[in-house]
Amino acid sequence: MINVGIVGASGYTGLELVKMLITHNGFKLTYLATTQGDISVEELHPSLVDVISLPVKKADVNIVAERCELVFLALPHKASMGFAKELLDRGVKVVDLSADYRLELDTYEENYCPHEDKENLDASVYALVEYYREALKKTKLAAGPGCYPTATLLGILPFVPYLDINAPLFVDAKSGLTGAGKKLSEDSHFVNMNENIFAYKAMDHRHQPEITEKIEKIHGVKLNVNFVPHLIPVTRGELVSVYGTLKEDIDPLAILKEHYKDDPFIRIRETPVDIKSTAGTHFCDIYAKRKGNALFVSSAIDNLLRGASSQALAAANLMCGYDEGMGLPVIPYMP
Repeated sequence: MINVGIVGASGYTGLELVKMLITHNGFKLTYLATTQGDISVEELHPSLVDVISLPVKKADVNIVAERCELVFLALPHKASMGFAKELLDRGVKVVDLSADYRLELDTYEENYCPHEDKENLDASVYALVEYYREALKKTKLAAGPGCYPTATLLGILPFVPYLDINAPLFVDAKSGLTGAGKKLSEDSHFVNMNENIFAYKAMDHRHQPEITEKIEKIHGVKLNVNFVPHLIPVTRGELVSVYGTLKEDIDPLAILKEHYKDDPFIRIRETPVDIKSTAGTHFCDIYAKRKGNALFVSSAIDNLLRGASSQALAAANLMCGYDEGMGLPVIPYMP
């Protein structure tokens, strides 16, 4: 068993990591921390009473290094890079769920803040598992993709060679409210969110440059990506629809089936996808159709799992020599 910990255990993604790790056959959860500490995991997450009993400490790099061989950082951007640098210096492997290591330096600093760990940024591996599987097996630092980029990239990447790169790419994305995190805001107020749907940060969201950058890194082309996210009145789940222009005739479903034939957590659907079928799982469901030169691609994921925590666990599995799918949830929350 490999000892692991979670720094940032109070949030939704931290809770999802706890739930998966307590039944994992290769990892032993030995350390939980928040910025405050001095609480138990049962007090922090009452749903875990009589499931797990573990103290939640104030985050301390030295104690993490003593107790853990690998740690998950479920922290906000900027907070992660300081922890990660010190942990890596002490030989601890890191899976970071924040934005701190997922982008090139220029992209990160333009959209977030000055980066304080440029050396490790260059050594990090983007944890979109289907495209960086072999690199993840060799790295000590995995950078979790954003939830919207995960669903978008898994859907559109197989089609980039067939797209007219001079035409814009439109991404219409809808996410459950947990994607906004635990912090209270007017947008997340029940009265505002119930029976409602609205766009936010339209054409100006920080995940747009992430999508653009990764398409360019994987395929060598820079597309004009137009990204509009929406909040919908559900707890979890994410549906992303991408609209592109083709430069040649293709069979979209045939391309998807061939492209992902060796990827067990990608399910190609014959009809448009829905979020309920992936809620509670690591699956990404994808559907595509064309009409003339117009391409429609739709993908669905659980924003907390495939969009964050289970993708982080898949990366950790690979980093530690385990099967990619060990401990990943596959049974959806249905009905």
